[in-house]
This record gives sequence, structure tokens and C-alpha cells, in this order.
Amino acid sequence: MTNPLYDTLFGQHHQNSAVFLQLPGGKTLSYEGFLGMAAQYAGYLTQIGLTPGDRVAVQIEKSPEALAVYAACTQAGLVFLPLNTAYTADEVAYFVENSGAGILLCDDRKHRDLTPVAARCGARLETLNGDGSGSFTQHAASLPQTFETVARSEDDLAAFLYTSGTTGRSKGAMLNQGNLLSNAKVLTDFWRFTQDDVLLHALPIFHTHGLFVATNITLLAGGQMIFLPKFDLDQVIADMPRATTMMGVPTFYTRLLGDARFTKDLTAHMRLFVSGSAPLLAETHVQFEGRTGHRILERYGMTETSMNTSNPYEGERRAGTVGFPLPGVELKITDSQTGATLPQGEIGEIEVRGPNVFQGYWQMPEKTAEELRSDGFFITGDLGQIDADGYVSIVGRNKDLIIAGGYNIYPKEIELLLDQQDGVLESAVIGVPHADFGESVVGILVPMPGATLDLDHIKASIGKSLARFKQPQTLVILPELPRNTMGKVQKNALREQLVVSVN
Repeated sequence: MTNPLYDTLFGQHHQNSAVFLQLPGGKTLSYEGFLGMAAQYAGYLTQIGLTPGDRVAVQIEKSPEALAVYAACTQAGLVFLPLNTAYTADEVAYFVENSGAGILLCDDRKHRDLTPVAARCGARLETLNGDGSGSFTQHAASLPQTFETVARSEDDLAAFLYTSGTTGRSKGAMLNQGNLLSNAKVLTDFWRFTQDDVLLHALPIFHTHGLFVATNITLLAGGQMIFLPKFDLDQVIADMPRATTMMGVPTFYTRLLGDARFTKDLTAHMRLFVSGSAPLLAETHVQFEGRTGHRILERYGMTETSMNTSNPYEGERRAGTVGFPLPGVELKITDSQTGATLPQGEIGEIEVRGPNVFQGYWQMPEKTAEELRSDGFFITGDLGQIDADGYVSIVGRNKDLIIAGGYNIYPKEIELLLDQQDGVLESAVIGVPHADFGESVVGILVPMPGATLDLDHIKASIGKSLARFKQPQTLVILPELPRNTMGKVQKNALREQLVVSVN
């Protein structure tokens, strides 16, 4: 009897005394010690009555113990459901109720607020804190550090990841063992990970980037992780000489570039920097390469698919693109109205198919049918194009497309021009309701520290490169753009904030 995901990622490391996690303060945790902890957790989850296929919801701080809960769920055949630590009790209530989770793990600080939530949803409530304390670990501590792995197949569900829910209620993307395993195998090979790699891990583990990309790759390769609770600039700089690789979001890299200690010498031991979860500005690419000699590798993934594309490990890593479809992944650009495949170079909706693509949305058959075609292609909702060399570029989200006077306007085209203007740190372009044209283009600008923006000059400058119908009717200055935990700009929040002020 086998359990493909557990056997491949975790099982291979039984009796492996090598270091798995390097922790703050100089502590380490071996693979053997980590798996012993996970076995205790699997034993306890089973002891309290959870059976294969049951859901385990966790809203807990990043820690070795939190990561071991994921391993325990895999070993016991349970479905792991990580939740953003920023969610409120009301938001958590939806996820627990919708998923039918049998247990909810939370931090002690949230126990009081989540007690009525768990009671209403019929879920057991236990605590697990960032320092490893809590009722969950206390109950599991007396159990054996071995557990008989539950038999599963690649078709069995391994995780639920809920989408961010910017256009209505969040949807629970169902990922099976095969989805996670196929992506881990492809990425480990494509990015050349080996047991000699030490990954600097400062990402959260409630998101596919930090959990199913960074962690699964390290496990499969048998390497180590410098496992930081969060991104702390001083700590990352201190730890970088001991690392060989790093995965991050654009904010990580811009903050590093803002520190004089971040130098070519500091990164001399590194072989790879990966960025994702939000677009990386071309200027960041240029500055990073100029400072360190390294060219950041940008890739493209989603909650529903994990990774779809990547710039090459060897070959040109082209700024402003997300590279090529990964081995085994098919990608096409289609007309959002007809579904017909568009000629190379045209902008349309990105669709992907492959073993990484999820199984559908939990208890949402209509939504699943809308976004997952019968032939296996997933309609991502992202707009993109493929250039003459085959590189894929993300233009924006389909819902962010602006239609003014019957013309399609792609925000990314305007944002690229705005980002080039003197004194502009970054920008975002949105559409707001307009009585005559349907929508009006609004540009939001974030100035560089100490810069004063001349809005009239900026309008005139970009007007030379844009058709009149694409030009922003209004430019607004904000101190920063609203972002989610992974650094992605939240345009829905901008639309809500600005729609009244500009009309």
C-alpha cells in the first residue's frame, strides 16, 4: 500500500539525520526529528476521530510545528487547509463551514474569538502557537513518533486552497496528490535543486508559493531550509551567506535593494533568486542585476495550478515576462468570448492544461464548469500574450480590463509608461464608471521617497505614446498601493476607494 505524496516527499527521509530546517538562534531540526513530530500529530488527528478525506483547517503562525501539521495530514490521508493568518473570525467561519473541517487549529490569541465559530460549525478547536506551544502539541507529545502511513492514490485530495475572493465568496480549489507531486518534480528538475541547496525561506506557508513550491521542492531534493518566521530584512541579510537559493515576492527584492548591505559579495554564495505571486517591475530586474550580477528568475502560478510557466534556468531570463510553459504544461491564449485560440502575439485569456491543474472548486459545480473546460483546460482569468520567441507575458486580470467607448484598454500597457516617468516608484491603472463611455481610465501613482510629481507633465509625456482613448482622464497620488499578503496589488480596493472621488 502506498501514499505517493508522503512516500516521495517525506517517506524517503525516514532515519535521515541530516538537517532539514535551520531555525533562528542557531537551532536546527533534522529530517528524522521533523518526521517524528509529524507522526505524533498524525496519530493525534486520527485518535480524535478524523478519517481519510476529512479536512484540517489551520490558522497558525509559521513554525516547524505548523509545517509538520501539513506532513501529518499527508501521512494520515487528511486534506490540509491552510488559512491566511490575517483573516478575521468572520472570514474563518466561512472557510470552516464551507469546507466542513473536522478540526480548526489557531493561535492562543484567537481562541476566544474562534470558539463560537468552531462550535457553530461543529469543528474541534485546538491551539498551536508560533513557539510550538498549545493544546495540540501537548496532546500529541505523549504519542509514538511513528505512524502507519495511510494508503492513498494520486487521485485523492491532499489540500484545499481558498482563492482570495476579490469577486465574491472565496472558492476552495481542490488539489490532489498528483497535482502537488507533478509540480514538485518538474520544478525540482527545472530549477536544478539538489541536496546541496539551502533555501532561504521567508515566505508564509498558508500560500502555494511558500508551502507547495518552496517546501515541496526542498523535501524532494533533500536540501535544507533556513526557516524564518517572516521576512525580516536584517535577518535575511545575516542568513544569506549560508544560503544558495531564495524564493520571494517583489517586495522582498525591493527592500533588499534599498539596503546598502545588500551587495555582490553578500550574494556570492547564491545560485538562484526566484520571484512570483505578483509582477516584478522591469526596473527591479535591472537594479538587482546591476547590484549583484544575478538575474531574478520570474515565474507564473496560481492557487488552482501551482506553477505554470518559468523563465529558463539556463538562457535569457527576460524582464517583463514569465518565461515559457513548464514541461508537461500546455498554455494557449484564447478569445474570452468564443474560446478560440488566438494567433501568436495577440492579447487574450490564458488557459492552461496539465497534471498540475486542480480538480475543481469544492461544492461549486457551476463555478467549476465555468472555469474548467471538459477537455481539461483551465480558464485562468489572466490576460496575456506570447511573443515571437515564445515568452509569455501577463497583461492583467480579465476583470481588470477597461472598456471605454467600446475599446479594450489593457492597464499594463499604461502602467509600464507611468512607471518610467521621473519620480514615479510604481503605478496602477483602473477603470471607474463613466456616464458616457462606460468606464474612465484612472492612473494611481506612488512617488519615490522625496519626489514631487508633476501630473500635467506626466499626462503630456505618456500622451505621446498612447491613443487618446487609452490616456488616463485622472491621475491620483497615493503614498502606497493596497496589497495582499503576497504583495499583489488589490485593484478592487482601489476601485472602491477612488470611484466616488473621481466621479
